[in-house]
Amino acid sequence: MNTKRVFLIVLDSFGVGELPDAADFGDKGSHTLRACALQKEFDVPNMIDLGLYNIDGVGVGTPVKAPRGAFGKCAEASNGKDTTTGHWEIAGLISEKAMPTYPDGFPPEVLDAFSRTTGRGVLCNKPYSGTAVIRDYGKQHVETGDLIVYTSADSVFQIAAHEDVVPVEQLYDYCRMAREILQGEHAVGRVIARPFTGDWPYTRTSRRHDFSLTPPGDTMLDALQGAGLDVIGVGKIYDIFAGKGLREPLPTSGNTDGMEKTDAIAMKDFHGLCFVNLVDFDMLYGHRNDAPGYAAALTAFDRWLGGFLPKLRDDDVLIITADHGCDPLTESTDHSREYIPVLVYGRQVQPCNLGVRTTYADIGKTVCDLLGVANDLAGTSFQEEIGG
Repeated sequence: MNTKRVFLIVLDSFGVGELPDAADFGDKGSHTLRACALQKEFDVPNMIDLGLYNIDGVGVGTPVKAPRGAFGKCAEASNGKDTTTGHWEIAGLISEKAMPTYPDGFPPEVLDAFSRTTGRGVLCNKPYSGTAVIRDYGKQHVETGDLIVYTSADSVFQIAAHEDVVPVEQLYDYCRMAREILQGEHAVGRVIARPFTGDWPYTRTSRRHDFSLTPPGDTMLDALQGAGLDVIGVGKIYDIFAGKGLREPLPTSGNTDGMEKTDAIAMKDFHGLCFVNLVDFDMLYGHRNDAPGYAAALTAFDRWLGGFLPKLRDDDVLIITADHGCDPLTESTDHSREYIPVLVYGRQVQPCNLGVRTTYADIGKTVCDLLGVANDLAGTSFQEEIGG
């Protein structure tokens, strides 16, 4: 297969069923696809035609007789279920050691160093919902100027501040300070700026920004960039990889903006990878246990997909996947340990069953092989199976 452009789209948190070790992560029974498919808002004919319901063991819907794409699912080999770990593994870097989490809040040595550096006090310091934390601590923050610091079940250090109290660029500077502090045993996956605005009960703005750890090894992004190919990251991709293997950020304000930017990129000549993260599934719906909203967002993506497929050139390949689960029908509001889907389409792609893969890294390995770039990434390529 002579591939010049690969579009790799991550539907953030769109898992397709619990992994065998899900119970160890508190996620027994999680199945994000199933939760969404139960909603009347769910209508995804294009993904179904590509083979979504044909995936082994998915247990949802009716498989189509002649899928238009290659289809399968990948297990997570890394020790985790967070965004950073999932994306790094997709790109060929398996994390054997879990990133630190803080179910009881951050220890004094972290917060004391943070307060000394920023000159501000700290509020909350416990796992919290992002919308609830500004409801419960927002007024005190506005009155005192102290920063709202909170976490979740993921490896994150989140800082919320009102834009009238802490200008956004200042908040970003505080995040950079935290990122410098949170190294070694406290090297969380992401430090996240969470600006909000307005009057109580306040509204979070779209100017969130993630400050990730630098990947400890090379990924498919480095391999592609080292070979002189274009590597375009849309949405959170630049942040997740701390810019490693990417030239410049191309942030988005949400799914609609991300899809529009992907449309625009598809109309351009480039040679390499367009790597897209669509975050609304996770941020707006999964974490808020909004199953109808999640289903409606998948429907909106699928409608966009129907218009995007004809824009692909003869030698293009599209891969649709996810980075973890976030079942909106479980009691938990956190990520879930699930398989991720793999749907592959292209005019030269041979429709086939890719089966159950042992690691997300098979995706990055395949991307490099499709683009003819030598690599020693983890994973097993499925290029030959799809007609390579």
